[in-house]
Formats: sequence, C-alpha cells, structure tokens
Amino acid sequence: NEVFPKLEEFQPDLILISAGFDAHRRDELNHGHVQLEEPDYEWFTQSVVRISNKCCPGRVVSVLEGGYNLEALSSSVSVHVRELMSV
Repeated sequence: NEVFPKLEEFQPDLILISAGFDAHRRDELNHGHVQLEEPDYEWFTQSVVRISNKCCPGRVVSVLEGGYNLEALSSSVSVHVRELMSV
C-alpha cells in the first residue's frame, strides 16, 4: 500500500529487482520468519511489471540474489520469469 504507489509516483526510467527467493516458506534459511509462496512472487512481479509498463516499458532487470531450497527456488523463479516476460 505504500511502496508501489511511491514507485509509480517516482516514475523511474529503469526498475532493478534484487530477486531473493529465500523468503519462501519452504526455504529453511529464513527459519520460518517469512512465509511467501509462488502466488506472492507472482503478485509482486505483476505489480512491478504494471508499474514499469506505465513508466519505463521493458526496462526491468531482475538479479537472482538468493533461494536455497531448490524446489521452492525453481518454482518461484519460473513464476517470476513468466510474469517478467509479460513486460
């Protein structure tokens, strides 16, 4: 409710995503503190793509930063990349 409206107001020329998937509920690195799942990553990426389409069409860069449960990582990255391809 706060970050995305501010990002849209800022009107960036480029959006950089530090894509850390270690917040997934199945990733033991976060010790259960964060419970994100694939639909959460999908929603986040859709939101960023929506904003980028208004501000900087096609100028989104995503860099993989983390994710240590390989099953959760692969399914989360798949959702993320699919949504990025809709730019």
